[in-house]
Amino acid sequence: MTTDFNLLRSRLEDERKHLIEELEQLRTSGPPDERREGSPFGKREEEATESFELEKRLALEKRTRDQLASVEHALHKFEEGTYGLCDACGESIDPARLDALPQASLCLKCKANQAKNAKG
Repeated sequence: MTTDFNLLRSRLEDERKHLIEELEQLRTSGPPDERREGSPFGKREEEATESFELEKRLALEKRTRDQLASVEHALHKFEEGTYGLCDACGESIDPARLDALPQASLCLKCKANQAKNAKG
């Protein structure tokens, strides 16, 4: 299987643009201004809902920032000429893995070891 690195780079650049837009959207979507009227629980229910919404938005922002960091790392590897090489062992990453996940920075073996170490 031949890997088209130009296509993968283009996909990464498109993904970076998408993630930046998504992050900006999350940052500008602040807490809702609407208040619930007539709730039997009053202010406590409002505060719990607002707290939940804030936690959800912050978790989404973190996930998006992490994804963006992975994409930017892959693009940086393009600039260095190391794209497609595993960050841990230096071996080539399987082209099928890069096609499925262009921002992959570890080969399957190293990724499996990382997951195993995280569990144990």
